[in-house]
Amino acid sequence: MSRFSLLLGGDLTVTPRLRAQIAGSRVLAADSGIAHAAAVGVEPELWVGDFDSSDADLQALMARVPRESFPPEKDSTDGELAVDLALAKGASELVLVGAFGGSRPDHAFLHMTMALRLAEAGTQVLLTSGDQEGVPLLAGSHRFDYMEQTLFSVLGFTDLVVSISGARWPLDHRAVPFGSSLTLSNIVSGSLNVELHSGRALLVAHP
Repeated sequence: MSRFSLLLGGDLTVTPRLRAQIAGSRVLAADSGIAHAAAVGVEPELWVGDFDSSDADLQALMARVPRESFPPEKDSTDGELAVDLALAKGASELVLVGAFGGSRPDHAFLHMTMALRLAEAGTQVLLTSGDQEGVPLLAGSHRFDYMEQTLFSVLGFTDLVVSISGARWPLDHRAVPFGSSLTLSNIVSGSLNVELHSGRALLVAHP
């Protein structure tokens, strides 16, 4: 598999788990996301965007990194452009670093919905801010390695039918209407397994 880590402009807490997730991957940065490069100890092979979110000091500091520039008046976010370029370079697995938080909740929402679309097209995707992770859930069974007492939620983007085991509040083939909070704020208790019988969802955990 060809794994790419994409540095995005959201929040980031550097943890040993995050370092392990991006270790050995190729790295692209989307505009202000390059500010995370030093913290995680990487130098991107390409810096993408319209650079309206990167101040002069940051641009000077990262002047050695090759750039691909786009006009501000464009139809895609810098993050989506970085995803498209990674896929064009052969990515089969994406780690979206800095995918949550920041000053643009609309971008965080896009990252979640984009992750679902990419997963359905066959690309493995992990969203992370270090403090929280997001994993698209396709139809089938999904096992996770989270420690005991880890807080997690299953966010439904449609009506769901879902089973959850290895959790404080298990479910068995439970129908969950779109917009329900039933699958929010659960806690790992054992070996977490989520089986999605129907619908579209994203697991968000706080490891």
